[in-house]
Formats: sequence, C-alpha cells, structure tokens
Amino acid sequence: MSATPPADPSGQGDEPGRIMSGEMAEQPAMLRRILERGAPRIREVAAEIAARKPRFVLLTARGTSDNAALYAKYLLEIRLGLPCGLASMSTTTAYGARPDLRDVLVVTVSQSGGSPDLVASTKAAREAGAVTLAVTNNPDSALAAVSEYHIDILAGPEKALPATKTYTASLLSLYLFVEALGGGDGTTAAAGLPDLAGAILGRRVEVKALASRYRFAERMVITSRGYGYPTAKEAALKLMETSYIPALSYSGADLLHGPLAMVDNISPVIAVVTDGRGGEALQPVLDRLRGRGADLFVVGPKAQVEAASAGFLLPTEGVPEELQPILEILPLQMLAYEVTIARGQDPDAPRALAKVTETR
Repeated sequence: MSATPPADPSGQGDEPGRIMSGEMAEQPAMLRRILERGAPRIREVAAEIAARKPRFVLLTARGTSDNAALYAKYLLEIRLGLPCGLASMSTTTAYGARPDLRDVLVVTVSQSGGSPDLVASTKAAREAGAVTLAVTNNPDSALAAVSEYHIDILAGPEKALPATKTYTASLLSLYLFVEALGGGDGTTAAAGLPDLAGAILGRRVEVKALASRYRFAERMVITSRGYGYPTAKEAALKLMETSYIPALSYSGADLLHGPLAMVDNISPVIAVVTDGRGGEALQPVLDRLRGRGADLFVVGPKAQVEAASAGFLLPTEGVPEELQPILEILPLQMLAYEVTIARGQDPDAPRALAKVTETR
C-alpha cells in the first residue's frame, strides 16, 4: 500500500487550482486502494446480486456520475450481454410513474449520495420491486441508506468542485463489479493501472504546453466511440465547468449526422481513440475530420497521435480496451486544469456551482 499523500501534493500552497491539482495527484494511490481493499467487498455484493438473476439493468446518475454510469452500460451490455437503460428520474420524481421493476437491477451512481432526486427515485425503484445498488463515495449517505446494496468507491474526501478522483474511482469500482457479476475477478487485468496512472500524471509539463495551444479556444468538439465515448462526455464537462469553454461531446457516429458541418480549422476537435474496436470504428470519422482541415488533438495510441495536429500518447499496450477509459480521462483532466489556469481562472471554484447538486 502506498503511503498517504501529503496534504498538498501539488506543492502550490494557496495558488488557484491547488485542491483540484492535489486530488488529481491522489488517483494512483486511490486506484491501488480500490484494488487491494475495495475489491473483496465488491465481489461479495456482485455475488449476492448475481444470485438474484436480474434480467435488465437501469442506471441512474447525474453529471460526472452519469458519465461513469454510461461506462457501466457499455460494460454490462458488451461483457455480460445484459440490456441496460439510463433512467429518466423525472418520470418518477416529477410525474409519479411507478413502472414494474421486478427482477430489474437499478444501479445509482453518485459521489455524495445526497441529491434528493437520486434518493427518491432509488427508493421508488426498491418499492417497485427492483434490486437496488448505490455506488457512492459516502457510505453514510441517504442514498446508501435507501439502497439494498452499497459499494464504497473509497476515493476519500473530494473538496474541489470539479470531480476528478471520484470519477476514476467510480469507473474502476464499476468495472470490478461487472466482472464479478459475470463470475470473473478483474483485479489481475487492472493491476497495472495505478503505475500507469502515475506515469500519465507525471507528464504535466507536456499537457501544460498543449494547454497554451487551446487557451483562446472559443469552442471545442470532443468525440469518441465505444468505451471512449463516456470519456469524451466527461472531458467536455470538465472543460465547461472549469474554463467555461463551450465543449460539445458527440459519439463519432452522431458527429457525422450533421454536427460535422460546424467543424473547421479554428475550433479544436479532441478525439479519444481507444486501442481496440472503438478506435477502429472511429477511424472513418478521423479521416473526415482531417479532410476538413480540423485542428485535431488525439488522446490514444502512437499511430493516431502521429497522424493528428497534436496529441497525447496513451500507454495502452497490455491494457484491455474496457479499462483504457480510466487512463484516457487523466490527460484531459489535466488539460481542463491547465487551460483554466492559463485563462486566469480558478478551477477549484467554478462560478455558480455547488459540490452537491440538489435536483428534484
């Protein structure tokens, strides 16, 4: 087990972004903690739920956690063949609908576990016969209390408004849960993630140089396919909430159905290219973007980075495609941070935001 990180691993004192920087730096140790301490409990929960043979999965979340839930949707459908849907909470909280949820697994993902609509919809789902699982960073939360099962993502207190470590903690916890739900383990495949994450986060100077390229961007488009698509959505959210740059995220397939028309050589396009089938499916989109003269920034394998205007080489050798999103988001978290600092803003305190968003 790695030593506990210092109170300020960023070494920035009271500088803007100190908290977000420190929490990003905690991620390698946090991933290791989940693998060593969290995995046994996750396997126990998964075994109990598997014994109940859910026929369908509904995923419920908001914001960053919604992007983690989308990642779980890909895992459940691809790895286990379980049909999944993303819940529309207002059908329950605003309209009072009470669907028959017998034999349905409802997974609610929330950092704080405190949003009233998440708590209310999960409580209603349990009353409607669902097997309910809360995945949170707070085992004492109201959401954990109303759920039948709970997984603690073990991220530790997160104080910066932009969620960083709770996102990657949610991804790894959900991956281990899905693997265990299918009778597997998952820890062996994920064992190298902490060291790889540390190496990526150590390339901060490289990301800072990239940030200077995009400091004055008025708009960004972020795209991917497959397992990388949740990363594109999360990267767009981070850029918008920290730097206030309008960042539009699209599946590569959807980008070709109209939005491609707005791409030019001025607005940067960030492509998250997973090393696997998702990256292969994205290739025609990359070709079209290059054909339009787009300022294309790629996060992915070497060949794709070399063919782009700029990029961040991701260490993907030996990393299964379904685990790459845990690494893909790290340079994009740093990019959001560095662009925000370069624009003279404080990523720790985005305007008009609260850590717990109490929607109903």
